Amino acid sequence: MHEDGNGGRRNVERTTNSDAAPTGVDHEFLSLERELTVFLRRARASSGEMAREVHPDLEPAAYGLLVRLEECGAQRATDLAGYIGVGKATMSRQLRALEDLGFLSREPDPADGRAWLVSLTERGRENFRQVRDARRMRYVRQLAGWDRREVAELARLLHQLNAGAEQA
Repeated sequence: MHEDGNGGRRNVERTTNSDAAPTGVDHEFLSLERELTVFLRRARASSGEMAREVHPDLEPAAYGLLVRLEECGAQRATDLAGYIGVGKATMSRQLRALEDLGFLSREPDPADGRAWLVSLTERGRENFRQVRDARRMRYVRQLAGWDRREVAELARLLHQLNAGAEQA
């Protein structure tokens, strides 16, 4: 019984069957959604921690920029914004913060004198690599009980998921 807001009481049916799924919904996709939600929540928290390890003033989102610049080298800000999925103003602010910390440098794009390329400085690369290597060691410890083929399969499946998301 619950109050109806007017001082009266009414019967309320309570649905507590957490296994119930809407008709036609695949349980596999519900499980996938649940596990990805947990994984992404933990990944966001981890990115924040790693960004602070690179530098205490670094925003969590900036860690992804460092990853991309380390992997791909010099890039235009517009290309980075498209890859990360943020607007030009947000990207400019994040790049300016990284540049102020001495982690980025800018140089004119030889293919287009109006554009600039941003790249990691030696300091930025060194700080990033230290944190990335420590992260990799955490994965090694966390997955120590896994067979290497399972780790490779997980990496392959995540790559497939990410590639599909980029095409969507």
